[in-house]
Amino acid sequence: MARQVIFLYFSFCFVATSDLLHYSVLEETKQNYVVGNVAKDLRLTSNELEMRKLRIVSQKNLNYFNISSENGNLYVISRIDREEICGSEINCFVDLEILAENPVNVYPVRIDIQDVNDNPPRFTKDIFDIGISESASPGARFVLGNALDQDSGTNSLQSYELSPNAHFELVQKPQSEENKYIELILKQQLDREKQQRYKLILTASDGGKPVKTGTTIIQIEVQDVNDNYPVFGQKIYRVNLNENSPAGSLVIQLNATDEDEGSNADITYSFSHIRENARKLFTLDSQTGVIKTNQELDYESARSYQATVEAKDGGGLAAQCTVFIEIEDINDNAPEITLASLYTPVPEDFPPGTLVALINVKDLDSGKNGEVICQILETSTFKLTPSSNNYYKLITTLPLDREENPSYNITVIAKDEGTPPMVSMKTLYVTVLDVNDNPPIFSKPLYISYVPEHTSAGTSIINVNASDLDDNENARITYSISNINFENIPVSSYVSINSVTGVIYAQRSFDYEQLREFQFQLIAKDSGSPPLSSNVTVRICIIDKNDNAPKILYPSPDYEDSTIFEFIPHSAEKGYLVTKVIAVDADSGHNAWLSYHLIQVPDTTLFSIGPHNGEIKIARDLQNTDSLRQKIVVLVKDNGQPSLSSTVTLSLVVAENIQEVVPEIKHKSSNTDVSSNATFFLIIAIVLISVLFVVSVMIIAIVKCKKSNTPTALGTYSRNVYPQFTLGCPSDISDTSLPFPFSYDVCVTLDSKQNEIAYLKPVQNVPTDNLIDTADAPSEKTTQVG
Repeated sequence: MARQVIFLYFSFCFVATSDLLHYSVLEETKQNYVVGNVAKDLRLTSNELEMRKLRIVSQKNLNYFNISSENGNLYVISRIDREEICGSEINCFVDLEILAENPVNVYPVRIDIQDVNDNPPRFTKDIFDIGISESASPGARFVLGNALDQDSGTNSLQSYELSPNAHFELVQKPQSEENKYIELILKQQLDREKQQRYKLILTASDGGKPVKTGTTIIQIEVQDVNDNYPVFGQKIYRVNLNENSPAGSLVIQLNATDEDEGSNADITYSFSHIRENARKLFTLDSQTGVIKTNQELDYESARSYQATVEAKDGGGLAAQCTVFIEIEDINDNAPEITLASLYTPVPEDFPPGTLVALINVKDLDSGKNGEVICQILETSTFKLTPSSNNYYKLITTLPLDREENPSYNITVIAKDEGTPPMVSMKTLYVTVLDVNDNPPIFSKPLYISYVPEHTSAGTSIINVNASDLDDNENARITYSISNINFENIPVSSYVSINSVTGVIYAQRSFDYEQLREFQFQLIAKDSGSPPLSSNVTVRICIIDKNDNAPKILYPSPDYEDSTIFEFIPHSAEKGYLVTKVIAVDADSGHNAWLSYHLIQVPDTTLFSIGPHNGEIKIARDLQNTDSLRQKIVVLVKDNGQPSLSSTVTLSLVVAENIQEVVPEIKHKSSNTDVSSNATFFLIIAIVLISVLFVVSVMIIAIVKCKKSNTPTALGTYSRNVYPQFTLGCPSDISDTSLPFPFSYDVCVTLDSKQNEIAYLKPVQNVPTDNLIDTADAPSEKTTQVG
């Protein structure tokens, strides 16, 4: 809401009122004296006064007044000396500019400084020496020095009064348009032999209440005859002088002549009437009448000066003239740039046209030298437009973007039209306030973590990171996991996340054989208002460890070896495939690569086993001397580190059918002391066991066929069944020589010539206990070879 108010305030068009507020105040008024109430004159209520924040922005380098922010009173804050401010000017004004905000306005105020009678008349000399020739006739006039009163109007000098005497009286005459001078008139002729000197008191009075006076002494020396006065070429001299004239520059050379001779014709020059500020600036050579500058002049301090010069001859006769010195302006003041108001930082969502700063530009020079052109360095984001009373508005032209430009250095250039022109520059620093306009961005489009199985709960498994182009709270990011389920289990049961750092921790120990991969959505949300968020997918891949020993599917190790026979015909030759050991490993990759080894065999030359396919073959031709029954032990070992293994025992019988086995058994039994009844029951038991074995195999095959129709089965069984495993995560992290964790589907028959690689097809979480179908293919076996 505050930002909207500010926007409305700075969006108002700046208009300065044309009405001029007038006030008057006496000089020497005490501090805190209330000159007037600006708020009342501007018709502002108390609420408007507080909101508009009136303040004085310009007093032309003077600091006499201030304005109260509580009641709008314009009051005095320092001593006011009218003579110091305006000198001898009849009217004395102080111009102020009052700035009001919300909306922005500038109100001109003119204060009339009224004179009080605080200065008595003063003569330029305490004693005036006048020489009067005794030959002077009654009615002779003698010029006296003027008195000076710095007050104005009725408070200025009004009259002169001479002490009572019988020989002299006063007369007042105009000397110029502005000043008057007095003359002493001889009423009756002097007689030097009777009285050589006269001492008179001259009193000057002003018109104040009470009246102030100043006095000087007139000493009259009666001289011998000197009947010619000095004479100036003209009564008034006017001189124009550039303000850049160096110290010692010639102003004018005055020349007065006297027709007398000798000492009565020796003329000396002096200032008889000159203000103190001018006395410091100019010097007068008493012998030559040359007036020169004593120091540099400044048009902005005073535009003109006036001096009365007196020329006196050696006989005491004097004449006066007035010198007017006009100072001509040159372009010696660079424009002044004042920052009246600056709004920073600027919210980046403010529209174009927003008022950023209010700038005042002025030049103390006059004419063309004081005309100023203001502009800013080339920028497409801001522009400077003129307002009124030498004010300019700095406004935006394009939308701001803190992420592109967080701040701007704007250089304001003011150039006057003098010759040569003078230039001033001022740099404004404007910052852009951030708003929440950028959502968090993850450093990756997809996060994948490879976690070894059986990693303990609480382990850090991956660290995600998101960044936000915004600033401060708008860029403070918190992380969370979307509330979803994986296989009807909340993801939060699998992993957790540190909301500040983005570190993801395992909530449980994973088993590769139960869960190979899962994924979930991660949310990064900033703290802005309103907050912004973004999602990313995190995939967790479980890495297999060699934690499962090979599982032998055929022959089943659950049966006693005496009940399982593999028959070898008498006609079998070398290379004959006797049987095949089929095994699988629930692990993957190298951990599931199986190798087959004979670890216990009566005759090592009779049988051999394929190390990679488990095929047991006859290694040489059978001999009549070979035993009809062989018992061997096969070791199945995986390729993990460390390696795990399983064993199975097989009974091999050289016979065409089971009937040939019975006599051999009987023969063995006859060598013992077992009775004939026991032999009979043994034969019966063998037959029953064989029948039960065949029935069991058929039942298992029927169950397998039914399970193959479910969605989680390996597929529709055919004559060749292919156990299938899949890869859910990339294999580039495998530490084996083959892609990981792909499994290789192999269809294997008892005839090694029919073995073939089937295909690779991804499926999820394949059980390892249902990998063979013996119902449809009793002579064929299916296994997985790592």
